[in-house]
Amino acid sequence: MPTGMSWLNEPPQWSDQDGEVRVVTGLETDFWRKTFYGYVTDNGHFYHRPVSGDFTAEVTVAAGHSARFDQAGLMLRADARTWLKTGLEVTSGAVQLSTVLTRDESDLSVLPLPGHDGTMTLRLTRFGDAVCVHRGDGAGGWELVRLGRLDLPETVQVGLMCCSPERAGLEVAFRGFRVGEPIPRDGLE
Repeated sequence: MPTGMSWLNEPPQWSDQDGEVRVVTGLETDFWRKTFYGYVTDNGHFYHRPVSGDFTAEVTVAAGHSARFDQAGLMLRADARTWLKTGLEVTSGAVQLSTVLTRDESDLSVLPLPGHDGTMTLRLTRFGDAVCVHRGDGAGGWELVRLGRLDLPETVQVGLMCCSPERAGLEVAFRGFRVGEPIPRDGLE
């Protein structure tokens, strides 16, 4: 696990040992701004460190999703109005891969995961003001899920995100979190 990690909204239970971060979420936690629901919530759990310039972050996520909007994955954050989160989320009655880009107002995209086994490897890359999300295909390759734009400062916060907007107690395990050099631009395919 990279050093220098700290919490935004520390969860009630967590541990960071031997390359695995385990979290149990607090009551009614989320990151969301305005769109459709009209509210602003910025109390989700985010275990992060500062990263300057372009990078790729990766993690494998496993969680006991059971309630609507339970979510766990990666986050990049400039401030409370500019961020991206991506991960496994219960929406439309099933665990899906969701990505939210927030530029003062949040937008949401979801990808169905037929046959999902409860674990997924995610990758988040920054190239200047471009951000992209990939998911592991289970065979060592990657599938592009989302490409978007965020107006970002040189240094942002990057790390692990989890929330449970309609309950407490989502149990999440993050394994192998790393931040390194960005993938090649031709690696977007």
